[in-house]
Amino acid sequence: MVREEVAESTRTLQWKCVESRVDSKRLYYGRFVLSPLMKGQADTIGIAMRKALLGEMEGTCITRAKSEKVPHEYSTIVGIEESVHEILLNLKDIVLRSNIYGVRDASICARGPRYVTAQDIISPPSVEIVDTTQHIANLTEPIDLCIELQIKRDRGYRTKSTNNSQDGSYSIDAGSMPVRNANHSIHCYGNGNEKQEILFLEIWTNGSLTPKEALYEASRNLIDLFIPFLHAEEEDMNFEEKKNRFILSPFTF
Repeated sequence: MVREEVAESTRTLQWKCVESRVDSKRLYYGRFVLSPLMKGQADTIGIAMRKALLGEMEGTCITRAKSEKVPHEYSTIVGIEESVHEILLNLKDIVLRSNIYGVRDASICARGPRYVTAQDIISPPSVEIVDTTQHIANLTEPIDLCIELQIKRDRGYRTKSTNNSQDGSYSIDAGSMPVRNANHSIHCYGNGNEKQEILFLEIWTNGSLTPKEALYEASRNLIDLFIPFLHAEEEDMNFEEKKNRFILSPFTF
């Protein structure tokens, strides 16, 4: 159905969303189509977009947690079902949405017995928790759990430091990647010299942004990367002028 509609369209390059759904608060899906493209163009665009979606996108996550009652990362605390290491892994999975830059502070303060979830995080107004039901810890006894958090917006994946903290502060593997996965496929139609291509692009996100927003952000990042090449001719002219001014002798080196 989509192929027939695209085939009947004009030569003007067009794109549209052909499928969109929300599987859960932390899993969004979108499928987009771009056409008509000449032979080879679909693969060029698809590879570039996939790399930009998976490697150039920015996201917000928890990068550090601190609790003075914790002797070391692999210790256990009486009255808490999870170990400290498991709690840090749960904090790593918290999905946040924001447009902040730099480090922001947040905290958790809860008293058991109860389940501690992302809803218990006290964060700045500029930070939104995508899924407040995400599990953090289970307090089985009437004890207090107080954790100081650091939140940062970044891109890519940052591994935590291997150095053990002496003040109960531990870095967390920061996965600032709002796009979980991205795939592209190509469909061809026409014969001979009139052969054209249709690019299908599938995007899965963690809920901190929609696939459409991710597509827009990745496209803008790619454009920003290629803008310097638009001034290449001007730079070449300036280089030729400078080269004519400075003539090196054969013995310079």
